[in-house]
Amino acid sequence: MLLQPKKTKYKKIQKGKLSKLTFRLNKLRFGSLGLKATKSGTISSRQIEAARQAIVRKLSRKGKLWIRIFPTVPITTKPTEIRMGKGKGTFSH
Repeated sequence: MLLQPKKTKYKKIQKGKLSKLTFRLNKLRFGSLGLKATKSGTISSRQIEAARQAIVRKLSRKGKLWIRIFPTVPITTKPTEIRMGKGKGTFSH
């Protein structure tokens, strides 16, 4: 089950700038343990799902898991060997 939004206003959006780490949300909202990123970057729904599966396998019904991030930015790609221009590529993931 890969994460993806059910419905978005626009199919293709601009990615924008990647912001640096912010320390505003460094407190736990649920539970007693947390996992924190040391670098800023993008994370895909496949990476979130792989991490979730690994953590759930380790927990084995001894704890509860909350995932507080969601992949909302769609990534578009153009086919290889296509010239520049001609609009934005099709939706990839």
